Amino acid sequence: MSELSLLRVLLIAIAVSGALLIEPLALGRWGLLALGAAVGALIVLVEYRLRHASLKRLIGAAAGSLAGLLGAFLITLLLGHIGLPARLTAFLSFSAMLVMTYIGLVLGAEKGDLLDLSAIRALSGSESRRRVKLLDTSVIIDGRVANLMETGFVEGPFLVPQFVLHELQAVADSSDGTKRARGRRGLDVLHQLQKLPGIDLQVINDDLPQIPQVDHKLIALARQFGCKIVTNDFNLNKLAKLQQVEVLNINEVANAVKPAVLPGESLRVYIVKEGKEAHQGIGYLDDGTMVVVDHARRLLSRNVDVVVTSVLQTTAGKMIFGRLADDRSAGRGVALSEAQTWSGQ
Repeated sequence: MSELSLLRVLLIAIAVSGALLIEPLALGRWGLLALGAAVGALIVLVEYRLRHASLKRLIGAAAGSLAGLLGAFLITLLLGHIGLPARLTAFLSFSAMLVMTYIGLVLGAEKGDLLDLSAIRALSGSESRRRVKLLDTSVIIDGRVANLMETGFVEGPFLVPQFVLHELQAVADSSDGTKRARGRRGLDVLHQLQKLPGIDLQVINDDLPQIPQVDHKLIALARQFGCKIVTNDFNLNKLAKLQQVEVLNINEVANAVKPAVLPGESLRVYIVKEGKEAHQGIGYLDDGTMVVVDHARRLLSRNVDVVVTSVLQTTAGKMIFGRLADDRSAGRGVALSEAQTWSGQ
């Protein structure tokens, strides 16, 4: 027998004992025994129904009951000044309390689903919830969020739901070697974060079994907690924003902190491969920004000095176009035309 079942049995036993000791009605021993058992069973039934009610319905029912009691109290005050017989006044007052409380309870529970709990949290000043961050599978595998946590620019606590861990474990157990490596890296990132002092990382058991998709579970959980989702998944980002859930996209953060590069500035770049045009070479800055260098195809696997001619912002990030520092033949107009060509592809 579970602990909850034992508590229910104990409650019924206490109700029976109370009826036998207090004797509220002259029903005899067996009648009082039945009365106590009925009261205890009624309490257990109400508790069972309340356990399956949503938080919104419970809040609505409580508010409706209080409003009903207040209405009944006002009616009782009015009846006391009318001059009706005492017995009739008592009966009407009791009836008013019973009817108003019942109506308030039923209507409050029914309309409770319309409550906006996020607004209630805001009115109560509970801003600590807004600091909570939900981590999705993709951002854990990516690993850059660990660096952000260590710097302190992103505050916790950070929550990892069990269903995210299950998805991460499934990736780590994949038969595909690449996926398996990514999944294991994600697990390593979590182990690393748990060992770091000052980082509040918690694994939570909250689940929404009626929602099959992990992304939809995260969004529903974020709305329930009133917190943000940390991700680098483009589709999850868009889906969450459509449902008014705040998102911290690691890719957007990375693009925002990239250093600004202006035309005319000088860079030193290692040319790693050929560009789309016959004369182009491509290199990358330390932050991963692509640099397309005019007339650098012949300089593969070499460090070159580059003068920036233009910067193109794309959906994937920034692209920098430039020419060799000692090459005066390539002008800015050529680089700009190349930028238009790249942006159109």
